[in-house]
Amino acid sequence: MISGHVDHYQSLSSEDKGWGCGWRNIQMLSSHLLKQRPEAREALFGGSGFVPDIPSLQRWLEIAWDKKFDTLGSSHFHNKVYGAKKWIGTTECAALLRSFGLRARVVDFDSTESSGPHSKNGKHAPKRVQGPMDKFLIKNVSPTSTSSELCREDAENMRGQQVLVDWIWNYFASRHSDNSDSSRRVLVSDKTPLYFQHQGHSRTIVGIQKQNGQRGNQDRFTLLILDPGHRTSDLERALRSKTGWQRLVKRGVHTLRKPQYQLCYVDPGIASSEEMEQLKTIDSILVRF
Repeated sequence: MISGHVDHYQSLSSEDKGWGCGWRNIQMLSSHLLKQRPEAREALFGGSGFVPDIPSLQRWLEIAWDKKFDTLGSSHFHNKVYGAKKWIGTTECAALLRSFGLRARVVDFDSTESSGPHSKNGKHAPKRVQGPMDKFLIKNVSPTSTSSELCREDAENMRGQQVLVDWIWNYFASRHSDNSDSSRRVLVSDKTPLYFQHQGHSRTIVGIQKQNGQRGNQDRFTLLILDPGHRTSDLERALRSKTGWQRLVKRGVHTLRKPQYQLCYVDPGIASSEEMEQLKTIDSILVRF
């Protein structure tokens, strides 16, 4: 199950290596919206019809903040990001896209105690995304943890992985263009790619593969991911030759070892003026595991 058109954008050592992955994922998501959604093409980036570079995206984000989109998150950057080598996340992606009237949504997957009413700093609410990296606190294992506690944590991680991939499969499967032929090996979803954030990095999920379980075994899922850390030329060469592309694109469930993840996607349509006011506050859907 894959999304439609999407261009890969890589981080460049001369421009944004080490800090620009979030901007590159916005570019990937924007490339899909411009190609697949006519209403988004008219609304995005002044109707220019092309994906802006990082400095231009930074300007557009500042304009969104000036329009009072995500005032809480903008305060983290002191309302200025142009020319700065600062990490951003799903919150900034949602704020930027919402400022054009797009219905960008954020989903939290959280297994930590900080997903309760307040985190240790007392400022994090359970259904509100507060800043670009507020959600991504590292869950440390105590050196005195017993083997049974570690086994229990492994089991919890496995459950969390399954919750996440089940959600992603259902997301892409809920709308696709090939409803008339369920026997096809590849289905193209009408859904946007997913901006995929976790502690230390972000990538773009462009689809998911399911291999049906045999003889009572569970179905096996594999995420299909475009990583800004990979070179576009390497990816293009591998896809054209049909050799080695799996190493660059496929990521098994066993790789999902972080305690917290965030996703950003875009629902169809353009918001009304009344809805635009509601979109200025970036709330998230919280999924606990």
